[in-house]
Amino acid sequence: MSRIGKMPIAIPAGVTVEIAENNLVTVKGPKGTLERVLPQEMEIKQEGAVITVSRPNDLKRMKSLHGLTRTLIHNMVVGVTEGYKKTLQINGTGYRAQKSGKTLTLFLGYSHQIDLQDPEGIESSLEGQNTIVIQGIDKEKVGQYAAEIRSKREPEPYKGKGIKYDYENIRRKAGKTGKK
Repeated sequence: MSRIGKMPIAIPAGVTVEIAENNLVTVKGPKGTLERVLPQEMEIKQEGAVITVSRPNDLKRMKSLHGLTRTLIHNMVVGVTEGYKKTLQINGTGYRAQKSGKTLTLFLGYSHQIDLQDPEGIESSLEGQNTIVIQGIDKEKVGQYAAEIRSKREPEPYKGKGIKYDYENIRRKAGKTGKK
């Protein structure tokens, strides 16, 4: 049995979950509404303030979909109640970010600046010039946007210059040594 898949999902007060045909799950909460079509093979039941997910058989595909389906629903419930947040740090001389409206402008040592538009439902903000905070209710979109920003200049191992997640550790390498 899937350990994650068999765990029930508690629905907090102020959150409504609707399960339509073809496993279209709609979660409404104080921060917004999320909608997602989940695998049709899974059986999603709502009993009071608890949602359970069960699988039809023990095929390998069903086992993997079981835990995935439960986690996706749980992420939707957490998203509409608390939301998700990722923090990026910019390291490097002259590297900085600016925000104007929904446009995030990055200066990363290239000959040009990089302009990024915030996706719908995602909000980016700056703390100083070197810290970018990305917030939203959809975990997948928040992570994807953070990854796109990081990919513009990934941290390098010699001086640690680039954009990194706040929890990320950069393994440093020693530079060249002189002649022998």
